Amino acid sequence: MFEKEDLMKIANHRMPFGKYSGRRLIDLPEAYLLWFRERDFPTGKLGELMQVCLEIKINGQESLIDPLRTH
Repeated sequence: MFEKEDLMKIANHRMPFGKYSGRRLIDLPEAYLLWFRERDFPTGKLGELMQVCLEIKINGQESLIDPLRTH
């Protein structure tokens, strides 16, 4: 299903640009991720993580991420 390494990155990696720059990927609004899906996610690992993040949000599985957050 989901790779633990990717889940850790989603929980802790911060958005590097745009309106929500600095927010953890898991904290990005679903509507923002849907906007990217309509216009294409960024290329590379960031785009892959954003797609996984959207899947998690759509399926209501955000509670999987909470224990993986670091401070």
